[in-house]
Amino acid sequence: MHFLKICLLAVFLFLCAHIAGAQTTVETGVSQSLADFRAAHLSSIQYQLNFNIPANKAEDIAATETLTFNFKQTGQPLQLDFKEDASRIKKLTINGKTAEVNLLKEHLLLEAKYLTEGNNTLSIDFLAGNGALNRNDDYLYALFVPDRARTVFPCFDQPNLKATFQLSIKVSANWAVMANAPIKDFRVDADFKYYDFDKTETLSTYLFSFVAGRFAYNAHDTKLKPELFFRETDTAKLHLSNPAIFKAHADAVNFLENWTGIPYPFKKMGFAAIPDFQFGGMEHPGVVQYKASSLFLDAGATQDQIIARLNLISHETAHMWFGDMVTMDWFNDVWMKEVFANFMADKITESLMGEGTFNLKFLTDHFPAAYGVDRTPGANPIRQSLNNLKDAGSLYGNIIYHKAPIMMRQLELLMGKDNFRQGVCEYLKTYAYRNATWPDLIKILSKYTTHDLNAWNNVWVNQPGRPTFSYSLVTKKGKINHLILIQHAEQGGSRIWPQSFEVALFYPHLTKVITVNITKGVTDIQEAIGLKRPMYILFNSGGEGYGLFPADADLCTSVMDITDPLMRTSAYISLYENMLSGRFIKPLSLLNLYIKALSAEKEEMPLRLISGYIGTIYWQFITPQNRLKINPVLENSLWLALQYQKTANNKKVLFNTYQGIYLSAQARNLLYQVWQQQQPPAGIKLSEDDYTALSFSLALRNDADTAILSKQYLRITDADRKKRFEFIRPALSPDEKVRDEFFASLQQLKNRGKEANVLTALFYLHHPLRQNTSVKYLAKSLDMLENIQVTGDIFFPQSWLSSTFGSYQSAEAARIVNAFLAAHPNYNEKLKAKILQATDNLMRASGKLLPKTFAAD
Repeated sequence: MHFLKICLLAVFLFLCAHIAGAQTTVETGVSQSLADFRAAHLSSIQYQLNFNIPANKAEDIAATETLTFNFKQTGQPLQLDFKEDASRIKKLTINGKTAEVNLLKEHLLLEAKYLTEGNNTLSIDFLAGNGALNRNDDYLYALFVPDRARTVFPCFDQPNLKATFQLSIKVSANWAVMANAPIKDFRVDADFKYYDFDKTETLSTYLFSFVAGRFAYNAHDTKLKPELFFRETDTAKLHLSNPAIFKAHADAVNFLENWTGIPYPFKKMGFAAIPDFQFGGMEHPGVVQYKASSLFLDAGATQDQIIARLNLISHETAHMWFGDMVTMDWFNDVWMKEVFANFMADKITESLMGEGTFNLKFLTDHFPAAYGVDRTPGANPIRQSLNNLKDAGSLYGNIIYHKAPIMMRQLELLMGKDNFRQGVCEYLKTYAYRNATWPDLIKILSKYTTHDLNAWNNVWVNQPGRPTFSYSLVTKKGKINHLILIQHAEQGGSRIWPQSFEVALFYPHLTKVITVNITKGVTDIQEAIGLKRPMYILFNSGGEGYGLFPADADLCTSVMDITDPLMRTSAYISLYENMLSGRFIKPLSLLNLYIKALSAEKEEMPLRLISGYIGTIYWQFITPQNRLKINPVLENSLWLALQYQKTANNKKVLFNTYQGIYLSAQARNLLYQVWQQQQPPAGIKLSEDDYTALSFSLALRNDADTAILSKQYLRITDADRKKRFEFIRPALSPDEKVRDEFFASLQQLKNRGKEANVLTALFYLHHPLRQNTSVKYLAKSLDMLENIQVTGDIFFPQSWLSSTFGSYQSAEAARIVNAFLAAHPNYNEKLKAKILQATDNLMRASGKLLPKTFAAD
């Protein structure tokens, strides 16, 4: 036996050595095999980069690069990633020798004859690629996640080849530059500025970044001396927002330093507010990029917007520890950095806003979004496989951003807060400035608990879907004999999701709350035995459990009697999910219930939630005939509720819902007067962006004032917002030919550069009021999806689909989707899943999703 073990070990070591030295195939993207090969042979990587950036975005950016690394010689070419034309490389020198440029399938092949064992130095003169530099008329920003550094400069573009970066940039004299590290040297002459930056800490290539252009500058004299670049010109927004932005960053840093026991991990702290940024934010150390509209709020901002800004800043700051200091080894674990960023952001919000606000925020932020994917046939697991980095964008979505934090909260409940924290802190210290995998973390966490985390992980992390629950209540002489909760997988199978949540039994003047720990398929709730039969039961009353929970008619009639906002919000969500699953409540009935709640609901977050549900049911889950019937009731209820509500935040939520659903001439006249006179209803403050949205809403309905958009355009003073308006405007044209031309223009990559603007335009182009003419765009939109994935940023494919199909309900639209899927049986599985996710409501509304289905009510 001992001899056999030795033989097997020898074979294993031989195979490992053979694989490590094996010839890697040259293919587009960065395959996992290539990444593994390079990780085994490369170390001590350093980049020195110099960019000469002309003010004219049409001109090329001349650049030089010095790349040094330690290499274990294999006698075969080494692949350096560069997704550009070979003609852009002007000169290549390897270890002092001029080398031929051999660019094949997005890789610059470095011949073995030039490479040496140990230290190597490359010098490259080239023209930088523009693919990820987001060049605008007077500014640009580098956004390289997940694998786009290689579209700009030659590099080893994989997360586990961390390197230091030393950057020099030449720009016009009226431009400014921010980068990952502090400025080391700065020079200026009559025409140009020259910036030399310090060497960074070790970073993955996707975290290297810089911002350059005509930006205003603000700084804060605190320990980390953070600085802010911005282009916002609204002085009221700046006055209100700047102090809040710096305070939110300082609060987040203080919390994270205390929670982790690790000081802020980088030498520089800075952030840039980018107009129409693709994401909410991106966590480049020292130069975090944010969507400007998320940072700069006016006096009319709602509580939800203010908390969302705090949460966003906390999320990106948490990434300094989770993702930037400790980085996933391969992008199949990209969710790890996102779950920790969201999870820690939620903890920061809780520490600053209080437990009640936190619980409501967690429930309304995460659960509807996670359910929106996990209930669909396209549901994906939290941890997914990835064979090539070029497909990494398809991993992003609401599962990693919203289901994963729910999972992590359940893991913390399972382990206990102190044990969980100790394990996470050990993980951070063990892998600081290095890379780690999810199994690495599970291994460390397992030291702090007696629970089998591998079995737990297999259900929660490695497989898709959610559980559904049913229950059996038996009473005898008015008392509970048994209350049994049954769990099974929604999509079939026998999996059990171990979790804890609360069950509330409601009695006159009393609510009995029982904590339930689910470890098996059938759970007998022992604490309920002997209690009086309740009027009704609310499962998951504390909003911590995950799944489709049972609800019944008694809950429907009593939901507004629930005084606790968290319980009431959990009930709103449960009723909506039961409606979608085809259980006891129909769309029109649920719509009427939510309409009745508009005046009674005083909490902003649940009010915003049910207002969103109202819009979805109204436009997608009731027929156009029923919509016309209920519209007067809905319009009137919203306007009356707006008068009854006391807070400005709630009034604004209802006003926005009103302008989203109105159909009557009376409502049109009322809203037109608000827009024309710029005089909102009492208690509401509207910003320039609000009036722009109102003008869009009026124009969408073919408003009698055909010049409304021209008038609104003249009101806008900010240059960036004017450009945004100009782009979106054709999508709102009353002329079908203009809309056709606009959609056709999106087939050209150059017209999809500002993805946030494209998505807003698609929303109006495919609005239910325009779908009789826009349904013809659906087939082409699906045809474009693969190209959208290749050319767009990480969220664009899913957002493209959601903005296109998000409000359709017709059988014709469903047929187009099903015909496309039938015609492409071998379609990219991850993109197919995105289609199934984005069109799930369409299939339910049109009666095409079987067996759990209903046609629009």
